[in-house]
Parts: sequence; structure tokens; C-alpha cells
Amino acid sequence: MEKKDFYKMTNEELLVEKKKLKKSKLFHATAIGFLAGILIFGVIAWSLSSEKHFGFLIPMLIPVAFIYRLLKNPNKNKELEAVLKERDLS
Repeated sequence: MEKKDFYKMTNEELLVEKKKLKKSKLFHATAIGFLAGILIFGVIAWSLSSEKHFGFLIPMLIPVAFIYRLLKNPNKNKELEAVLKERDLS
């Protein structure tokens, strides 16, 4: 994926990118909430079961890995946000 130069973009192009950024943030928040719900449900189901097998917790690492990957790069769009703030488009 190529890196875009936000300083050379017009205001209309920046507003399109802002809309994409908003959709991306909404998707990430929804995905993190969904995965956290799966994780919490799995841990509670394991803790309430009569037989406690630790092998059941291994699949619960999958949502943890996805949540980590979603949270790993939160500053990916800092430059776009800075340009939007500088031009008073936020």
C-alpha cells in the first residue's frame, strides 16, 4: 500500500479520506467489542463448567491475537488527522 501525501491533497479529497477514516475507526471498535465479547463468554463458560480443562482456553488466544493486531497500530492515521486539524476540516 502506497503512502499518501495528505499535504498535497485538496480539501475535497481530504474529506473523502476523513470519511474512510471514520468508517475504519467504527469497524475497529466494533470488531474489538465483538472479539472481547467472545473472549469473555468463553472464559465465563470455562469457569462455570464442572470439568476444567485448560485445553479449552487455547482457542481463546485467537480473539486475543486479533485484538492485539487491531490495537497495535492506532497511530497509523495521525498524519491525516493532523492535516485535517490544520485546515480546520475536523
